Formats: sequence, C-alpha cells, structure tokens
Amino acid sequence: MAKGLARVRYGTSSWTAKGWSGTFYPPGTKPADQLAFYATQFDTVEADTTYYRAPTTALAQGWARKTPAGFALAAKFPRAIVHGGDGEKPDASRVLVPRHAAPHTEQFLAAMAELGAKCGPLVLQFPYFNKSAFAELGPFLERLDAYLAALPPSFRYAVEVRNKAWLVPQLTDVLRRHRAALVLVDLVYLPHPADVAKELDVVTAEFSYARLIGDRAAVEAHTTSFERIVLDQRARLSRWAEFLTALRERVIEIGVYANNHYAGHGPTTIRELRARVERGGA
Repeated sequence: MAKGLARVRYGTSSWTAKGWSGTFYPPGTKPADQLAFYATQFDTVEADTTYYRAPTTALAQGWARKTPAGFALAAKFPRAIVHGGDGEKPDASRVLVPRHAAPHTEQFLAAMAELGAKCGPLVLQFPYFNKSAFAELGPFLERLDAYLAALPPSFRYAVEVRNKAWLVPQLTDVLRRHRAALVLVDLVYLPHPADVAKELDVVTAEFSYARLIGDRAAVEAHTTSFERIVLDQRARLSRWAEFLTALRERVIEIGVYANNHYAGHGPTTIRELRARVERGGA
C-alpha cells in the first residue's frame, strides 16, 4: 500500500498534566500557552477533552491558531456516541444509534472542520462491552458499519475496540470497507498489537494509529501527578519500535500517542520510542 517508509508522527494523549510544569513545560508557562509550546516539541497530539464533550468551533479555532502548519491534532469522538451511559457502565441502547448520536456527531465534526489541514484522525474509542451490552459482535458491527458509512469522507477515522474477542476479520473487513484504521492499542488487558498482528491483518487504511495506554492502576500506585517515569517499559518500547519499523512499509503515515498511564510521563515515553524507531527499531 505504501510507497517508501511511512512518516511517523509522535505525540501524547492530551497536552496537559499537573506534573508537566517544569518537567516538560518551562516553569511559569500559562495554560493558554501550553499547546503552542507543545507544538514545538511534537508534531501531533491527541485531544482527550473531546471525549467528554464536543468542542465548540471557537475552541477548535484556538487550537488551529496555536499550532504551526504541518501539525496534526487528533481527537476522540464524544462519549455520548461511543459509550452512551451517564456513569461508568456503557448504555448499549444508545451506542451509535442515530437519534442519540447525530447531534453530538454534527457538533463534533463541525468543530473539527475548523482545523482544516491540521485535523488529524478522529477516534471512535469504544469501552469494553460485556454480554449484557452486546451479546455478540454482529449487532455492534451492524451499527458501526452504518455509522461509518454516514460519516463525511473529508476526515480520517480510527476505531478502537477493547474486547479481545472482537479483534477478528469481521471487524477489520468493516473498517477496511470504510478506510478506517484499526487502533493499535497497548492496554493492560489486551494482547500487544504485535501479537494481534500475528493472527490478523491490522492494516485497514492508508494510515495507522497507535496508542500506548498501559496500566492505570500500576502507574497511579506510584504517581497521580505524572511528572516522571515510574514504570520501566523499555522492553515493551523496544517491541513497539520493531513493530512500527515493519509497519512503516505498509502505510503512508502512522500516528503514535503515549498516555501518562503507560509509564508515568507521556513526553518521556514518546521521546524514547521516537529515538528507538529512528535507530531502526533498536
């Protein structure tokens, strides 16, 4: 699919954390100035706030003003679309259902359109669904297929599922039909994407999207301010570097995002991964 090696964009999940002042941002950096500084260090970021509420057009215009040409701001679809519930438990009766999802989808896409060429992939991050939510994969895929078909083709889309049993060809067939990327996620209760790729063709679009999320409980046992690395993830980062190096031959672009919960400090994690890939996967 790709001609030459893919460009790899490196960034973090969100650009704010209370422990980043002095450890990533220069001391005294105002919150309003953080994104502009962030964009001098990385060429992409994943907006986390959009999961909780669709941004306004004014907010998205501000993001565009604060970032340079060539920057890519990825974002999550609102929780109301992919989760549906008011509490921790998802409400499957509302997930991807047009009458519930439509207003949130319209507001979200209208805002993200303000970014123009700076708009990165838009992520449908689904929670883990138990049998009471979806008894089997089929009904979920029917909704996903219809939802993706109705989305405008002017954006790029990525889909993350957190049910191990759903990482099957039936899912990737739907994604491939709509040129949506399968999110390659490193999460404590899911197999590493390199292992998934041994059994499943994980390339479903011209680009790939990877998220290093990790183990929230393990990291928060050491820190909740995220000012430093608290878990040694060097072995997993080496595996990621090898996997991404091979993946670069199959797509034209890869976006990789490190969460603070992966090792304790997202910027340090993604810088280390970038260095390993640039060394050829070492």
